Amino acid sequence: MSIKDKLAIYAQVLEEEPMGKHTTYHVGGDVDYYIYPNNGTSLMRIINILESENIPFFIMGRGSNILFSDKPFHGAIINLDRTMNDFYIEEDGTVIAQAGCSIINLSVQAMKNNLTGLEWASGIPGSVGGALYMNAGAYKSNMEAIVEEVCVLKNHSIVWMKAEDLDFGYRHSIFQTHKDWVILACKLHLELGKYEDIADLMDSRRARRMASQPLDKPCAGSVFRNPEQMPAWKLIDEMGFRGFQIGGAKVSEKHSNFIVNENNTASASDIRDLIDLIRRQAKEKYGIHLITEVEQLNW
Repeated sequence: MSIKDKLAIYAQVLEEEPMGKHTTYHVGGDVDYYIYPNNGTSLMRIINILESENIPFFIMGRGSNILFSDKPFHGAIINLDRTMNDFYIEEDGTVIAQAGCSIINLSVQAMKNNLTGLEWASGIPGSVGGALYMNAGAYKSNMEAIVEEVCVLKNHSIVWMKAEDLDFGYRHSIFQTHKDWVILACKLHLELGKYEDIADLMDSRRARRMASQPLDKPCAGSVFRNPEQMPAWKLIDEMGFRGFQIGGAKVSEKHSNFIVNENNTASASDIRDLIDLIRRQAKEKYGIHLITEVEQLNW
């Protein structure tokens, strides 16, 4: 029985799949197996099969915040956003959401239920799992502020981890140092609010994002975390990189902490070369060590 046939019992499996079709940067080489698990039980069995065959794998959601290399990945990508995307909202503001759920969709549903606390997420094109992994945030709020527990597959067991055990920090969580753990779902707590106030706030922030960010071009959101000394965009501006281009990778003229795939002509290497150049200049000229928000896979 082939590996694909084994996996296909539990999932939809695509072979030799271009990662450029699954990332918001629209770049990335082919992966041997691109997998959509049927459900949580299937996911656990898929991981067992891959481990028994010594096949490396990554878990991903909606493909934002990822820079996947141009070279082939002889392994598997497990995507959770198609089948593990359910959520449940209780009257007291408790929200249970699976890892593959769109964080934008969840924020909209919270609004429809008169719940406040997720307005900041209404413009972030990622999944709940990715938001937990990065402790995503905006407008002085983040996941840490609303998370109570996270359901995690670790060491072949499913456990619920309390928020205080997740080592949350600025764009950081414990999952970044335990990449073998798989986020399955979370329990959030939101507060009761007024629909009109929540909707107005989300609308105003959406308009602000559209006006200030290059959302009409392939990108992965903010490239760098803000260093303590100054906002990343300001540092990049001071170094003269706004509008600078390597190949098809360009520092956005609209927001200089965004690198865009100009006219879909960039390779992953173009984007990474531009990231590395900015980081070197920041270190050499200002003594600032820039840390990327964008996860780099298969390099």
